[in-house]
Amino acid sequence: MFRWIFITVLSIGIIGVSVWGYQEHQEKNAILIQAENNYQRSFHELTYNLDLLHDKIGSTLAMNSRKQLSPQLAEIWRLTSMAHNDVGQLPLILIPFNKTEEFLSQMGDFSYRVAIRDLDKEPLSEDEINTLESLYEMSGDIESELRKVQNIALKENLRWMDVQLALVNNDQQADNTIIDGFKTVEKNVEGYSEGKLNASLMGTSSKKDGFKMLGKEKISEEDAKKKMRTLLQIDNETELTIAGTGKGANLPLFSGSFKQDNKSGYIDITQQGGYPLTLMINREVSESNKSLHEAMKAAEKYLSELDFTADLAMMESNQYDNVGVFQFVPKYENVWIYPDAIQVKVALDNAEVLGFVSKDYLENYHERKIPQSGITEEEAREKVNSNLKIEEHHLAIIENDIGEEVMAYVFLGTLNRDTYKIFIDASNGDEIRVDKLKQAEIKY
Repeated sequence: MFRWIFITVLSIGIIGVSVWGYQEHQEKNAILIQAENNYQRSFHELTYNLDLLHDKIGSTLAMNSRKQLSPQLAEIWRLTSMAHNDVGQLPLILIPFNKTEEFLSQMGDFSYRVAIRDLDKEPLSEDEINTLESLYEMSGDIESELRKVQNIALKENLRWMDVQLALVNNDQQADNTIIDGFKTVEKNVEGYSEGKLNASLMGTSSKKDGFKMLGKEKISEEDAKKKMRTLLQIDNETELTIAGTGKGANLPLFSGSFKQDNKSGYIDITQQGGYPLTLMINREVSESNKSLHEAMKAAEKYLSELDFTADLAMMESNQYDNVGVFQFVPKYENVWIYPDAIQVKVALDNAEVLGFVSKDYLENYHERKIPQSGITEEEAREKVNSNLKIEEHHLAIIENDIGEEVMAYVFLGTLNRDTYKIFIDASNGDEIRVDKLKQAEIKY
């Protein structure tokens, strides 16, 4: 009797395990099928979007109407964004595909910059037309290669899950048409990027001054170490690890770090000039004993003790939990220079500076020639939405959507419970942009 009971229980257990194993197998297959379907969809959408992209660029070259040219370029920008998104959803992380992604981004930037400008006043230049011709030829080669891959993949029923497995296992022997096809695309794009495209038109040449304010004089590692201790506010007993960047670095730095009890810190200082680039202190900030105004004063005092000679104005302040974050910009002839911003992070328990970033300032700062305004402040104010209650205003040098520096009247105004910054072009009164300022974070 006991034997039969045992056999019955064992049988039920085996059946239960079998059913559970079957269900797990089915769920696993369902997940794999879903992943495969997503990969297939992204791949075929990528091929389709690049087909359209090639056709749209060709149509642009054949156009003579400026009225139609701007919408066509805007459509090219939209298609490059969609193609870039499709690439991001494919399992290509282990394939060197960065040149192709960079090409899509640059094509989008180029078409956007041209689309938003007034082509009646500033039509396409000969260099821009040549760039479009190169983009047309390049997109045609990518389209052709992807069509080959698509045709073989459909004909031989190739699976993207096999691509992912081959990449993860680093299977060099695998004759994978999809991998080989994408490698060919990348190789072709790299050849075009190096030989046929105008780098300045594609937006790859630097418009920045490239840290010219740093000068050529270098500081020693020992001097950097002393400065680091001062900025990190640690004594000589605390161990400070320091290292310099290797040869060929775009911006040679000394990097230092320390750990002490429940506190640690990291700092970068430029080897040229010894300017602090970034600083980060990690510790728990559990309460707010200081107001945002007191924290701002602490940030101003901190900046005044550094080697920044410019007169700084506080552009924006935000509170996140028990920390205040402030952005400062230089003032020159009462004009605020937005591209040269410095960020400072201050703890609200004791007003200690926990973070500092001056990359934009060090990279962009130089003596600018302030242009004359084409309109008055009163005329600019009339361009602002009348429903906004304007609290303050100032003149500023800002960067527009295509990265060009322009002078603008900046109006800080409120509408309902929200605060906005409105930027009006000081030369012609055009509304450049409107920024909604962040509110203090809500704790949930």
